[in-house]
Amino acid sequence: MDGARPIQKIAPMTTGKCMSEPRLDISPEPPGGLDDRFCEVMDAAPVLIWVSGEDKLCIWFNKPWLAFSGRTMAQEVGNGWAEGVHPDDFDRCLQIYVSHFDARQQFRMQYRLRRHDGAYRWIDDIGIPRHARDGSFLGYIGSCTDIHDQKTTEEKLRELQETLEQRVGEAEKKLVQSAGQLAALVQGIRDCAIYMLDPDGRVMSWNSGAQRIKGYSAHEIVGRHNSRFYTEADRQADVPADVLRRARREGKFEGEGWRVRKDGTQFWAGVLVEPIHENDKLIGFAKVTRDMTDRLRAQSLLDQARDRMLQMQKMEAIGQLTGGVAHDFNNLLMVIIGNLEIAQRDSEFPSGPTARHKRALSSAMRGAHRAATLTQRLLAFSRRQALDPKPVDVNKLIAGEVEFFQRTLGETIEVEAVGAAGVWPIEVDAGQLEAAMLNLAVNARDAMPNGGKLTIETSNAFLDEDYCRANPEVLRGQYVLISVTDNGAGMTKEVLDRAFEPFFSTKAVGEGTGLGLSQVYGFIKQSGGHVKIYSEPGEGTTVKIYLPRLIIDLDARSKEEARELLQGEPGETILVVEDDEDVRAYLVETLVDLKYRALRAHDSPSALALLQQTDLQIDLLLTDVVLPGMNGRELARRARALRPSLKVLFMTGYSRNAIVHQGRLDPDVELIQKPITQDQLASRIRAVLDGRPKNKA
Repeated sequence: MDGARPIQKIAPMTTGKCMSEPRLDISPEPPGGLDDRFCEVMDAAPVLIWVSGEDKLCIWFNKPWLAFSGRTMAQEVGNGWAEGVHPDDFDRCLQIYVSHFDARQQFRMQYRLRRHDGAYRWIDDIGIPRHARDGSFLGYIGSCTDIHDQKTTEEKLRELQETLEQRVGEAEKKLVQSAGQLAALVQGIRDCAIYMLDPDGRVMSWNSGAQRIKGYSAHEIVGRHNSRFYTEADRQADVPADVLRRARREGKFEGEGWRVRKDGTQFWAGVLVEPIHENDKLIGFAKVTRDMTDRLRAQSLLDQARDRMLQMQKMEAIGQLTGGVAHDFNNLLMVIIGNLEIAQRDSEFPSGPTARHKRALSSAMRGAHRAATLTQRLLAFSRRQALDPKPVDVNKLIAGEVEFFQRTLGETIEVEAVGAAGVWPIEVDAGQLEAAMLNLAVNARDAMPNGGKLTIETSNAFLDEDYCRANPEVLRGQYVLISVTDNGAGMTKEVLDRAFEPFFSTKAVGEGTGLGLSQVYGFIKQSGGHVKIYSEPGEGTTVKIYLPRLIIDLDARSKEEARELLQGEPGETILVVEDDEDVRAYLVETLVDLKYRALRAHDSPSALALLQQTDLQIDLLLTDVVLPGMNGRELARRARALRPSLKVLFMTGYSRNAIVHQGRLDPDVELIQKPITQDQLASRIRAVLDGRPKNKA
């Protein structure tokens, strides 16, 4: 570029390469740690935004930046952006950028940046460090605002002050003269409010920009005190006088704050106040005010998007932890429940089971089943439960549940269902949706201890780009909306912010697990939907569930016939593959009780060795999904290569694996979810062997 010095100082500290070396042609990708939705929000912001990596090189710019520079993403990334910095500003900016980057500190600097038409514009650049979830440093994110007009105005103001100081003689007389000169010089500037104050703060001049921003004409405001531009709270705190005192004491005042227009509306103002002296005597103040409301809104949007991203990362981390715990706990529960069932069935006590023994076993079994329910809720929150989505008519489903909800909630709660006409079908696990609705209904009852009304409404909804911009995790499109509203106690903001976290509860110890809303959250997210809570203390609560529309004819669906569960037929053989010794022993003993012949293997190679014995009859392969070495899916593939007619039933306590993708079973796959009871095992094995798959985990 004309007059530009060689760019050679900004370079990755780890490589030692200078900026004069050829840059890689990097394709435009989202910056590390941010998703596509976050980038869409940044592209919509009315400021220039850049993102750097941990090596000081920039990796992404938003669309306003590229429109301003007139260059492509490939031209700007790396060190390309620095080619647009004015040569006179480069060294100063480099020193600020490098020193703050090495210290991992926020910085702010102003420099001239070349626009697409070749003109240099003053830019106000704020850089903020960004970090990963584990606290590791990722680089910086920066927002830039064009302040060229403000800089130009300040320069004119300085020139004006010099002119005034040369021409002012007698303070009062020359103040009026200077005010007239100031009005003549700045009257045409409309981007900023520029006016003069006397030493007491009364307005002495008024330009067209001041009239546009503040709403007063010159004859309405000249001679009036400038305190009317401040909010009532600022006037009570004596802020107007304090601003002038600080400007006089420090030689200049710069700040931002809310100001009031003539019509009473407020705007966010950037303010510059400079005292004017004659022979060391204060004769007044020159004041510049700029409307910064759009910039404040853009920064607020950026902060909200950052907060939402952090909350999503937090929920995902908690989900990974709870999912892993639930997986291991399922195996333990399967052993506990299975052996309790065996103990209940056996009567090998010296003189038969006593009443005490029977009560103890029944109590232990109830506790184990409650623990199993708890693990299912944990899996629901972590979005790792195996779902069986089917087309569902929401209005019919809710209408069928209203009577059940009314009995469950009691006579003091009125339950009303309002279904809109023509509500679209959805594809969802109906049983899980019913459980989610029941959770919401019970929460509503607890919020209305003295009685109240619960309203369940359905309607069609379209979530547009504006909604998705405010909620980056949501995809634009058509949804079915289920609203559950109560007129109970409501929630504070602190409770609302944590409502979906597992084990968070406002109830007394022992009165709830804190998993109700977290289960709803995980199920809706796993189903491709969105859930939002609206609540205020004393105003009740509304939970809105959005589930994606399904285009299908519900009347054309086939209905499954109920089948009677049967035990094993003579000679039927099942090969059990399970690496947990206790679980394997329980399964084999249960199968023997169900009249099957049971073979056992602790891993895939052992199972394949049995399958290769051609004289050995094997009717069904019952295998865990997660096995050491070769997993259950690969074992099944090789087993069917050896025996094409072999039936396969998978077991899992953790559905994020090769069998379940995005919360759904692969086609033609039979899966049963741990912990497994005897009844469940008998029913599923019989259904698979008889060719009656149910695909319910």
